[in-house]
Amino acid sequence: MINLLRKILKPKYDTLNEIEISAEKIISNFNYLKSLQPSAEIFPVLKSNAYGHGLKEVCHILNKTSASMIVVDSFPEAQIAYRYFKGHVLILGEMPIDVYKYARLARTEFVIYNSETLKYVSRYGKRARIHLFVNSGMNREGIKDLDVFIRENRSYLDRVEIVGLCSHLASADNQDSALNKEQEDRFMADLEILKTAGFSPRFVHLGNSAAIFSLNNKLLNAYRPGLALYGYAPIDNINSSKNELKAALEVFSHIVSVQDLKKGESVSYNENYKADRDLSIAVIPFGYFEGLDRRLSNQAKFLIEDESGDFFAPIAGKVCMNLTCLEINKPVVVGDVVKVISDNNEDPNSVINISKIIGTIPYEFLVKLQANIRRKIV
Repeated sequence: MINLLRKILKPKYDTLNEIEISAEKIISNFNYLKSLQPSAEIFPVLKSNAYGHGLKEVCHILNKTSASMIVVDSFPEAQIAYRYFKGHVLILGEMPIDVYKYARLARTEFVIYNSETLKYVSRYGKRARIHLFVNSGMNREGIKDLDVFIRENRSYLDRVEIVGLCSHLASADNQDSALNKEQEDRFMADLEILKTAGFSPRFVHLGNSAAIFSLNNKLLNAYRPGLALYGYAPIDNINSSKNELKAALEVFSHIVSVQDLKKGESVSYNENYKADRDLSIAVIPFGYFEGLDRRLSNQAKFLIEDESGDFFAPIAGKVCMNLTCLEINKPVVVGDVVKVISDNNEDPNSVINISKIIGTIPYEFLVKLQANIRRKIV
């Protein structure tokens, strides 16, 4: 009754910025990735606020798929996943030792990188389900010598349930890299070491999004797609008619101010934009705090949705903390909708093309979209 009253009495707040997440497209991407590796489990990666898409929202969407487990980075993310996702949660990142005691063991699996963490979680016995992470060649983290690790930690390994063996490819998006095959071979050798020691992990997973497209090893029975789940090709040469991935995110803002400039007048900081003619400037409440890189200043263009017809408007001057100015060539009014990010990869304001402008990767751009921007499942 109290919760019902709260919903009734809660004031409705219309936000000026909103991120729309397409449930249909994320489900389609999941099913497409599953079709590429039909005999393997697909564990969607939802770390970093589901790559900027919204952890809670993507959890809701994935409940409508066959996903039995999702991957997060930390316990704070796991807390959200417990509430909104119906299946198991794999915590991929390393955590402070005393945080492990707060995890819901019935629904949680842990990636283990070292003996210290293994010793701690072993106190929970077989309720602790772990995936051993081996260093297959990326040399960032993980167990370097699995044979030695097993000998030195045998008593602790016997106490827990080893449900997985995993690693991570350093150059999966570069199919010409010899390191991919070297890592796969080392990983397979570690799998044999683990089996020889008497352990038979249910899940064997080395691959990320790119590996789903490139690996063809039936011993790998699980994959951890991140970027591809959200609709972006992890390998350049799969951007073809056979690529069925669909970008699932669009970002919208609204014009909050319209200013007229005379020829020669400047706008925004440091006078690095000056009008070459009399024109108008429209302002949106979306700046580098919200996730627009300052390197987009005077570079990117956004789509203004106007009753007289949609048109692209270039950024005028420097991107500010919470505001961005746009050069306008058609009449607009306060309240007009501006599509900051398009789900059409061919548009100049797609995540792909925006990332190219600033010389970065879609991953970085997506995760910098502020978590406090309202997300809406459409």
